[in-house]
Amino acid sequence: MTVDSSAARKPRRSAAGKAGTTGTKRTTRTPQKKNADPELVQLLTPEGERVEHPEYAEYAEYVAGITPEDLRGLYRDMVLTRRFDAEATALQRQGELGLWASLLGQEAAQIGSGRATREDDYVFPTYREHGVAWCRGVDPTNLLGMFRGVNNGGWDPNSNNFHLYTIVIGSQALHATGYAMGVAKDGADSAVIAYFGDGASSQGDVAEAFTFSAVYNAPVVFFCQNNQWAISEPTEKQTRVPLYQRAQGFGFPGVRVDGNDVLACLAVTKWALERARRGEGPTLVEAYTYRMGAHTTSDDPTRYRHDDERAAWEAKDPILRLRRFLEASNHADEGFFEELEAESEALGKRVREVVRAMPDPDDFAIFENVYADGHALVDEERAQFAAYQASFADSEGV
Repeated sequence: MTVDSSAARKPRRSAAGKAGTTGTKRTTRTPQKKNADPELVQLLTPEGERVEHPEYAEYAEYVAGITPEDLRGLYRDMVLTRRFDAEATALQRQGELGLWASLLGQEAAQIGSGRATREDDYVFPTYREHGVAWCRGVDPTNLLGMFRGVNNGGWDPNSNNFHLYTIVIGSQALHATGYAMGVAKDGADSAVIAYFGDGASSQGDVAEAFTFSAVYNAPVVFFCQNNQWAISEPTEKQTRVPLYQRAQGFGFPGVRVDGNDVLACLAVTKWALERARRGEGPTLVEAYTYRMGAHTTSDDPTRYRHDDERAAWEAKDPILRLRRFLEASNHADEGFFEELEAESEALGKRVREVVRAMPDPDDFAIFENVYADGHALVDEERAQFAAYQASFADSEGV
C-alpha cells in the first residue's frame, strides 16, 4: 500500500484499510469495547497456524521469503528476552534493582518490529523496550545500571543507533520526529522509529509529534504497543476510537497489527519503514497486545484487573504461538529447544553475576545538581535523610 503526497487533497482508503488500516478518509466510529475482537493484521494465529488474507497481502510480502532459520532466530530472540526480563524482575525483588518495567507478553511486538529495522535506522525507546534493545545489539546487562541507580543510561546511543531509555512519558515521540526531520534534510536513506504505549498516546507530546511529522513528511514510524493498560487505566477510558485511527486526523496511515504475532509485527513494521525511506512520510502502527505482568515492580495489577483477563491473553502467548508453528512445520526439533533452554539459563546466570558485581548506588546522589548552587531546603532534606540512614546503623548495633 502506498499513500501519495496528494492524499490530503484526495482522501481515500486503500483495500488494506478494511483490515485495520486507514488513510485520510473521514469516518465515524463507535467507541471501542474492551471485550470486542478488533480487526487487525494477523499472519500467525494463537494456535500457531500460518494464515493468508487478501487484505494482508501487501504486508505479507515482507515475510514471504522468511526461512526456517529466520523463524528459529525470532523464537530465540523472544525466549532470551523473556528470560532476561524474568531475571531482572527477580533481581528487583531481591533488592538488587530499585525498579523494573517488565515486557512480559510483549515479546512479539518488540522482536518483530526490532528485527524489521536496518542498522542505519535510529530507534527511540521508552523504558520497556528490552526486546528492541536486544535486536539492536545492546548488551542486556547495560540496561540494568540505570534501574540500579549507578548510571544514567549504560550505553552509547550512537554505537547502536538506539537512544537511551526515556522515562518522561511520550517525549521521545518528539525527539524521534525532530531526528527524522534532520534525516530528511540530510538526504539519508534511513528511517526512524519511536516506541510508546497506549497511555502515552494521551500525551500532548505525541499529538505534537504527529502534527510535525505529517507537515514535514518526516521518515518516522510511530510504534504504539497497546498493552491495554496505562498503569491502572484501561484503554477504553483514554480513547473513543481505536488508537490506529487517530492517524487519519493527522493525514497519514494507521495500521492495527496483532501484537502477539511476531510475523505480522515484522511484516507491518518493515512495510512502514520502507514507506518512510521512500519519502512517503510517517505511519502509526498500533500493536494490539497485553501487559501480562505489572506496569512496573512498584505496581500491583490485581487491584485493577481480573485473573480471567490475563488467562485469556495467556492463550495468545507470542512465544507459545511461534513454537507451535515451528513444531507443526518441522522447522525445529527437540534438540533446538533443549539447547535454547541451556542458553537461556546461562544468560540468566550472567545477568545475576553482572548486577551483583555492580557498585551500590550513592544514597546521596539524588541531592546533587538539583540547583547549580547550594540551596537551604535541599541542605535540610539531605541532613534529614542522613539522620534517617544513620538510624538504621544505630539499630543494627543494639
